[in-house]
Amino acid sequence: MSAPVFYQLLADLVVGVHFVFVLFVILGGFLAVKWRRIAWLHVSAAVWGAAVEFSGWVCPLTPLENWFRERSGEGGYRSDFVARYLLPVLYPEGLTRRVQIELGIVVVVLNLAIYTWVLRPAWKGKKG
Repeated sequence: MSAPVFYQLLADLVVGVHFVFVLFVILGGFLAVKWRRIAWLHVSAAVWGAAVEFSGWVCPLTPLENWFRERSGEGGYRSDFVARYLLPVLYPEGLTRRVQIELGIVVVVLNLAIYTWVLRPAWKGKKG
């Protein structure tokens, strides 16, 4: 395998991990329904995701992916599954500061709702 192809694969892997992490941040609270211990990991990830959006930071996975793409010699994204379907979700056009803050609010509100639903049976049991 040539070095450019290897770096392309690493960049695509980073995008895949990034996408899964974003899904985990948004919906990972549902995993706590079955596996309660995962809640600690998810809450940490959700706090990180919201902090990135509220602060305007760049997720460290983005520069890592770009570094791999530069090493591969890619000038742009290839027209494959990763470039066509995953990259626009992670890096949408028109991503403004306001949209980032709105995304952070969505992460916080959605996860508060999920954890309220997940923990409600435990709270009911403590009342009686």
